[in-house]
Amino acid sequence: MSMISGPLPGRLKLMHGFGAVAFGVKDGGFSFFLLPFYNLVLGVDAGIVGAALATALIIDAFADPLIGHLSDRTYTRWGRRLPWLYLAPVPLALAWTILWSPPFTGVPTYAEIVALAVGVRLLLSACEVPSISLVPEITGDYVERTTLFRYRFLSGWIGGLTMSILAFTVFLPTPETQMQPDGYAVFGMVGALVMLVSVIGSAAGQHPYVARWPDSAPPPFSLRLAFADIFDAFRERAFVVFAFGALAAYISQGVSLSITLYVIRYVWQFSELAFKLYPVALGLSVVAMFFLVGPLHRRFGKPVTGARASVLTLIIAGTPYVLFLTGLWPQTGSALSTVLFIAFTVTANTAGVVAIISATSMVAEIVEAFEERTGKRAEGTFYAGNWLVQKSATGGGILLTSLIVKAIGLEPGTAQDAVAPDVVTNLALAYLFVSAVLTFTAAYWLARFPITRADHEARLASRIAGQRGAAAGAAPHK
Repeated sequence: MSMISGPLPGRLKLMHGFGAVAFGVKDGGFSFFLLPFYNLVLGVDAGIVGAALATALIIDAFADPLIGHLSDRTYTRWGRRLPWLYLAPVPLALAWTILWSPPFTGVPTYAEIVALAVGVRLLLSACEVPSISLVPEITGDYVERTTLFRYRFLSGWIGGLTMSILAFTVFLPTPETQMQPDGYAVFGMVGALVMLVSVIGSAAGQHPYVARWPDSAPPPFSLRLAFADIFDAFRERAFVVFAFGALAAYISQGVSLSITLYVIRYVWQFSELAFKLYPVALGLSVVAMFFLVGPLHRRFGKPVTGARASVLTLIIAGTPYVLFLTGLWPQTGSALSTVLFIAFTVTANTAGVVAIISATSMVAEIVEAFEERTGKRAEGTFYAGNWLVQKSATGGGILLTSLIVKAIGLEPGTAQDAVAPDVVTNLALAYLFVSAVLTFTAAYWLARFPITRADHEARLASRIAGQRGAAAGAAPHK
């Protein structure tokens, strides 16, 4: 049974969401700054950076589900998740600091980047997977689960955008400082502190609500049986459909974020002021999502909302590029061009985040479907799978961006006013094409997710009735 029935306490929503700030810091850093830092600042070939991150993801493919499985099997008086949230953020903070201050001499090598990326990703998994796995444990309500995800996404975006704003205004305020390593080192240290406070603070805030012995003790651990259980969970039909749709949606968002510094610098010719305002503008889209996604899920359900929002994202985000390529856009670099582009981006990002939160929230319903089939609860395993999809998408987005940058011939350190016109055109075309393919793939699969709200509520009602019947049968006869 879920820990709480009925409306969730406001304090619990806030403290649960607060833990996602760490994810936002990581996601913003990886998506916006990691590739430019290693490519443009440290001089690593863009293809090497992309290949290193792809290798780290292969390692994650084996480690992440095991972390989720171990989280499911943790058995303490504080429950299954809290011990992870108290222990993992300390080494995570250290690894994040080192990522932005590489302790190597000369240009970082492929192997060195792999080592740093693997360390950060695995430690973040040890925080994020147990944290997000609490959602289906806390509540079984279809809409209240969306509420928890709204707070998670809002907090995550606040964390990522706050660090981006600090980067553009304090750590990396000018195009010149964006080409120097010192500001990135400070960015890493501040981000590490934020991650530490976020995860431990969230765990402490949820402690009174979720610290309890699990319903049953797990059987003895076996690596063979662990992977057998993981593979069984990942064969769940609803998870397979979700994974295809979510992967495409996350990669599309990953491309949009990781290519941001390239397109706003070289295509849209942002001024220093525009660079500073851009993260603030994106924050508006997250606030809009927070108020929109709940009513949309009530009205249309999660699968339809996710699919339609994906297509809407492409239409809105792609419009400025189509107008630019056809010569109908105002002069890039002008105030009108910048304001219009930011307006389109805010609207498109609102739809994009609605699509992402719809996909992520679907995982909670997969948990009950799997339990009905197997009799096992596997929140950590499924959210590790979801986390693997997200991280694969982030790495895939960065890899695609690195391939685009390499294919169009954009050299490291190129000044904003020195890029050739054909390079700018090819950058816009490549981004538009990749986004279109990924968006339609995401919409196709998300629309085919097999669990509706009615299915979930019927399954939940049947489970509750079965538990009540078992309790009545076990009651002593007078």
